[in-house]
Amino acid sequence: MQYITFDEKRPMDLVLLGRVAVDFNPVDYFHPLAECTTFKKYVGGSPANIAVGVSRHGLKAGFFARVSDDQFGDFVTDFFKKEGIDVTRIRRCEHGEKIGLTFTEILSPTESSILMYRNCIADLQLSPADIDEDYIKNAKAILISGTSLAASPSREAALKAVMLAKRNNTVIIFDIDYRPYNWVSEDEISIYYSMVAKEADIIMGSREEFNLTERLIEEGRSDKESAAAWHKERAKIVIIKHGKEGSTAYTNDGNSYSIKPFPVTALKSFGGGDGYGSGFLYGLFEGWEMIDCLEFGSAEAAMMVASHSCSEDLPGPDEVRAFIKESKEKYGEMIARA
Repeated sequence: MQYITFDEKRPMDLVLLGRVAVDFNPVDYFHPLAECTTFKKYVGGSPANIAVGVSRHGLKAGFFARVSDDQFGDFVTDFFKKEGIDVTRIRRCEHGEKIGLTFTEILSPTESSILMYRNCIADLQLSPADIDEDYIKNAKAILISGTSLAASPSREAALKAVMLAKRNNTVIIFDIDYRPYNWVSEDEISIYYSMVAKEADIIMGSREEFNLTERLIEEGRSDKESAAAWHKERAKIVIIKHGKEGSTAYTNDGNSYSIKPFPVTALKSFGGGDGYGSGFLYGLFEGWEMIDCLEFGSAEAAMMVASHSCSEDLPGPDEVRAFIKESKEKYGEMIARA
């Protein structure tokens, strides 16, 4: 069943709004960060990684963002251009704000942490004036990343994009994408997350992220209660993730579809969500059945936790299909389907 209808006449598939960063992942991993001496530099930030992922699957992506007016700004925009992502709406900061730097600590395949440098940060300088209606009107869908709502003027820019998308019947995807940095209080988190969630056609997040979103509305909801509540607003698809326990997509016809993680030898415990998002959305744009979208996303997530980067190592569709085929031959046809 088709839960989302995209306007196929529009030239752009997906426009993303939010954080672009630079990741430094240790080459000498499985040691505390203080002992690591060698790092590899990658483009990072969840919406940026999803943009790369869907582009490698053949979708046409664009991006609303602010980046630093320096060599790191050059690095991310040049990488986007190489990946075929439209950068005409990525603007340079004018007052010395810097792109976020992420130093990752990979202690073991299951234990990782992130050290962020986000003072005077570039991505939160995105302003309402940076958001133009024609760009949104030419896109089938827009993805709002929750970190863009953490501070002004970025939060107003994101809300403007949501309003213009709704006015022009552009599908609205809300990736809750909670990160603790830059938020002042949990009240702010609930206020702004719920504002966007009420307008979204698709909501994706972990149980923790839904709890934060719903904190000022109703605490203690079950997954089914959360999904039903957002379906009563506008959402057609609500995806709630539980990490290693898997995830479930709840659709507005009362059905639900569950998926488990594919078995994989992990290198790190982060990056899976970005692969999941790009794989799932690719399937949705292709018009697949819901369970097939979830399976593709789960497979791509597994591939990403087994890789060193969260952007450079994102696979193309043939690689994901080969991974699924190999996994099913090894573990059985229903290995990921709950």
